[in-house]
Amino acid sequence: MGENKTGFFSKLVQGLSKTRNSIAHGIDAIFSGFSSIDDDFYEELEETLIMADLGINTTTAIIENLREKVKENKIKDPSECRQLLINSMMEQMQLSENAYDFETRKSVVLLIGVNGVGKTTSVGKLAGQMKEQGKKVMVAAADTFRAAAIEQLTEWAHRANVDIIAQKEGSDPAAVIYDAVTAAKSRNVDILLCDTAGRLHNKKNLMEELKKINRVIEREYPEAYRETLVVLDGTTGQNALAQAKEFNEVADITGIVLTKLDGTAKGGIAIAIQSELGIPVKYIGIGEKIDDLQKFNANDFINALFQRNE
Repeated sequence: MGENKTGFFSKLVQGLSKTRNSIAHGIDAIFSGFSSIDDDFYEELEETLIMADLGINTTTAIIENLREKVKENKIKDPSECRQLLINSMMEQMQLSENAYDFETRKSVVLLIGVNGVGKTTSVGKLAGQMKEQGKKVMVAAADTFRAAAIEQLTEWAHRANVDIIAQKEGSDPAAVIYDAVTAAKSRNVDILLCDTAGRLHNKKNLMEELKKINRVIEREYPEAYRETLVVLDGTTGQNALAQAKEFNEVADITGIVLTKLDGTAKGGIAIAIQSELGIPVKYIGIGEKIDDLQKFNANDFINALFQRNE
């Protein structure tokens, strides 16, 4: 694990370079540009964070937290605020103890997300990683709206050497889930990962489809541990947040998978989503390779964001 982890951290540092330019450099300029901590100092800081896709609520929470810490510790010099700000950001994004419980239980994991965000790829990568951990994994191609999604997932399943349940394009997603759940139970599968649709422009249909899928799982496999992850494209910034809000209206979301964080300046959205929605970011993707999707670690993320040695 260690080597994989350090490798991912250096990739994170690299992948977040544009975000770092937009956030950390702006913040460091404020720290070195102000000689005292006053309202102007906080205002500049606030503006920098809002511009960096952290959003108003998140920024307000971080700044209020910072003000308290500055008072408590009787800090006078702005440069001493840097670590306090970093700590405030980390506090916005901590995961609960049971964030990854589904990995140790018999579980059904649904991944939802609009086309083009890397949803099917995320299902494939997670399947591969969990298989490597010695789990018995199965994938279900329940995004039957697109033939490409079915083909793509089939390819990932072969690559990861896991079973796949699929039907032809246009078939009923709930029927695919029914087959998958039945097969998962009879083959004693640990984790069933389902690639499901995400057509937000037609929310009513999506809602009905998800309800139907959930009914099937509840009826056929009530003992399964449930996890519902929304996959969002990090490059879309505030738009990703808006999507998360909409998906949260149609499904009981337990976590976020944030993809394509490499090469975007909008990485601050990772902090915003968690803070604005109270839904944790559980995985982040910073590249194409199977292990470029990793569990989210708030401390690593913020530390990578504020790395000084370029």
